[in-house]
Amino acid sequence: MIEYADLIGAPFKSHGRDIKTGVDCYGLVQEVFRREGIELPEFDADYNDCQKINAIVRGEEERSSIWRRLEVPKVPCIVTISFGVARSVINHTGVYIGGNKFIHIRENIGVCVDDINSPAWRKIIHGYYEYIGKE
Repeated sequence: MIEYADLIGAPFKSHGRDIKTGVDCYGLVQEVFRREGIELPEFDADYNDCQKINAIVRGEEERSSIWRRLEVPKVPCIVTISFGVARSVINHTGVYIGGNKFIHIRENIGVCVDDINSPAWRKIIHGYYEYIGKE
């Protein structure tokens, strides 16, 4: 089980990579994976730059160089989400932490945990991806 209790409520900060001063969604993903002994590469995009985030995720998916799509989530895997945009656009990420839960960050709420099966999230979760590293 991933230890995450100390992350709950951490503040949102665009381009944030320090849990004490604030993180964006990918900064949180990096922190959670780091706690599992996995160092993820950096990706740089403004939190509200849907086009760039989507291009990054789709580009990695097409190359299959560091992420592999999963049919069923496993701990830890990245959760990709179409949040407030067309279903075909990915603009938010979180991490599956087990028990049908994922941890992510919301701009006005901070770090929180939600259920992947709740009606609100089930409709907008795009997929689950396992980190496999560079080929």
